[in-house]
Amino acid sequence: MRVPDHRRLAPWRFVVFEGAIRAVFGKRLAEIAGRNLPGAEARDIVEAAGLMLRAPVVVAVLSSPDHDHRTPVWEQELSAGAVCQNLLLAANAAGWAATWLTEWPAYDPDVATTLKLGPHERVAGFVYIGTSTEHPQERVRPVPSERISRWQA
Repeated sequence: MRVPDHRRLAPWRFVVFEGAIRAVFGKRLAEIAGRNLPGAEARDIVEAAGLMLRAPVVVAVLSSPDHDHRTPVWEQELSAGAVCQNLLLAANAAGWAATWLTEWPAYDPDVATTLKLGPHERVAGFVYIGTSTEHPQERVRPVPSERISRWQA
């Protein structure tokens, strides 16, 4: 939980899912998917039910900015992203595999209600932590010369 955090606000919080509660929450996701996903088919609902069963521990990282504070909300939201990244790094350093996903549940208003999000809160991501069953797929790396420039007067 030690991340860049302007004025030490800790503008984030965690909801941890482990054990049988993952299936209970998955059932709620399936119900929500059936109601809210346009054109949802049976396979979409079954997939939604299994989302939380991908790993033995799933951490919902919630961005909880204080809109009345003088620290810009954008900086507070970046702090929540830094928490997600540090959680990935800490899990990896401890010998676990971890991945940070959002997918549709991060943006669904009924999921927000189910997670009891406050009026200014939103899901920064779901961090899945467990033992890897496959090697991670390599991603195309950005070309540094296309992403780095030097400011000139």
